[in-house]
Amino acid sequence: MAERGGRPDKDHREQDERRGNERREEESRERENEGLRARLDKLSNALDAQRGAGTSSDVAKQGQGAGPSPASMGNAMGLAFRVLSEFVAAVIVGAVIGWWIDRVAGTTPAFLVTFLLMGAAAGFWNVYRIAIKPPDSEG
Repeated sequence: MAERGGRPDKDHREQDERRGNERREEESRERENEGLRARLDKLSNALDAQRGAGTSSDVAKQGQGAGPSPASMGNAMGLAFRVLSEFVAAVIVGAVIGWWIDRVAGTTPAFLVTFLLMGAAAGFWNVYRIAIKPPDSEG
């Protein structure tokens, strides 16, 4: 039952073209997925080989682009917090002592400024002592 103007043939051709396009897109996706699977397998094998190799030197790890370990990051953060707290505590203690002497003596902030500067110097000295200490020593 053909209609005038050949309309059904045109519809069939459009459907065939759409099906062909869909098949090509599907094949393209499958090829892309296969490539990604192959890459994933390669990376998984490399990771397994690296894990199986055990521990290696820090130089070798840096050469492979490995980042810092969580333990070393934690140690660095702990050291930074210690340095900060040592300095801030020394400055605050110096300021409080100076303020207290000023209150007792009834003077203007002469002792506050003096002890604040002494606290800052003590804070810098504490940071310096932490910095020169060998990393393997305790305490």
